[in-house]
Amino acid sequence: MSNKKVDIAIVGGGVSGVYSAWKLKQKYPDKTIEVFEGSDHIGGRLLSVKPPCIPDMVAELGGMRVMSTQIKINALIHELNTQLPDDKKIVLYPFPVDQNQNIAYLRGVHLRLSEFTTNPDKVPYQLSFLERGNTSGSIITNALEQIVPGITAKGLSDVERIAMAAKAEFDGKPLHQQGFWNVLYKVISGEAYQFCLDSGGYNTTLLNWNAADAIPWFLADFGNGTEYFGFKGGFQQVPIYLSEFFTALGGKIHLKNKLKGFEWKNGHFEMDMEKGGTVQAGKLILAMPRRSLDLLAPSCPLLQERQVQQLISSVTPRPLFKLFTTYANPWWRAAGYWQTTGNTTTFIPVQSGRTVTDLPIRQTYYWPKNDGNPATAGNAMLLASYDDGSNIGFWDGLRPQRKRAWAEGHGTPKITDAFENKDTAPTEPDNGGLNQHWNDYEAPREMVEELAQQLRQVHGLDFTPMVRNAAFRDWGEDPFGGGWNSWNIGIKSSTVRDTIVHPVEKCPLYICGEAYSDAQGWVEGALQTADIMLGHL
Repeated sequence: MSNKKVDIAIVGGGVSGVYSAWKLKQKYPDKTIEVFEGSDHIGGRLLSVKPPCIPDMVAELGGMRVMSTQIKINALIHELNTQLPDDKKIVLYPFPVDQNQNIAYLRGVHLRLSEFTTNPDKVPYQLSFLERGNTSGSIITNALEQIVPGITAKGLSDVERIAMAAKAEFDGKPLHQQGFWNVLYKVISGEAYQFCLDSGGYNTTLLNWNAADAIPWFLADFGNGTEYFGFKGGFQQVPIYLSEFFTALGGKIHLKNKLKGFEWKNGHFEMDMEKGGTVQAGKLILAMPRRSLDLLAPSCPLLQERQVQQLISSVTPRPLFKLFTTYANPWWRAAGYWQTTGNTTTFIPVQSGRTVTDLPIRQTYYWPKNDGNPATAGNAMLLASYDDGSNIGFWDGLRPQRKRAWAEGHGTPKITDAFENKDTAPTEPDNGGLNQHWNDYEAPREMVEELAQQLRQVHGLDFTPMVRNAAFRDWGEDPFGGGWNSWNIGIKSSTVRDTIVHPVEKCPLYICGEAYSDAQGWVEGALQTADIMLGHL
């Protein structure tokens, strides 16, 4: 690759990178446009793998769903489907979340999710009179209405809520200068905050990030009536198809070739690549999250400039962790209960959606089949632990050293202490069009044993069947630094969002990705900043 010349170089093979490449190649078919990705696959934080011996399920080790209100991703799926043959079209299914019969195991007490409202005396938190009998979502929503009156009104779009929060003041101070945790503590009790943190399933969403951004973000994700959709063939199909369309137009993608550094001189970028040699580029797009930019900055003078550093550091990476397990049968159905209506008694199984707990596993999703229906018999799968923030540290003593693989020049962490009872049957030969395999992410034996113990405790069972296979991904590892990013207190996010896409005047350097968007943590945000960047370019 010595002294290679391209018109536009894009670094990063996630959604924002390959989407930008595809759009640019359509508009400028005669220009040389190439994508450089440090790992061995396209997709970034979208990582879909097929579990062994379960052909009708796909494990989403990264992003796993979209919302009906997300305009850009839904429009992109429609656009891709118009060009895909029938047997490859992206198919969505309703993605279940909270089901009344599912479990909340909090402070050592077993509840059903429905009991937050039907049996509030059983909820082990000292809530006030106005807080009792509410779910965590309704407590926070009611609090947000007090902080920004009118923001929870039905019919408002996400864009309108973002604009309201950006202009809002609370307690005599602009909302963007305050922390989300701080303002919540002024309108709800400490016990209510802890209840919302525990029963909501996430640690980082209610922490002290920019309140003006957190409020509309929370309402978009957890507000009443939110509809989620999963992917029959895996979410990673989206960037894979984008990359295939891009290369079909003549674009090129280079995998396992990290950018070590770059300089702007003599009217072009000189990029120092890990595989040796340099690439000269007329324009450079960094489709990266904050942590990746931080890792690159020491060897890139432009990224060290004060105004650029201020833009890059305006967000904080938030770790996310996922651990999937497979079984010979959906044993969790037995954790349901008998319900009597009139003269009829019916068993209501636990079979879809999620269970929450304050134990380190935090959330367990009873994974659906590719058509969205629950597994009722035969091989089945759990998203056994979906946790974030400080809970990720719990797993550090049960796994290989974090960040080691990237520092040693590998894009994928390799596990040496794999779980001993794994199913040895192969996955489908073509892997359903996906480019990663379950065995690349095997979970260590000690991690799986600890997980099984917590699952028994949460479900109130003395025994759970043997785990057949287990795979995990820690998105706190380099080069991602987190599964999502949040705006820092004091930042006017709209200004940073529109500036960072072209941070240095008269220099064709561009930055895009989920980190600096209005929809942090979502592909919608990656597409939003890519579109803003493409407008500048």
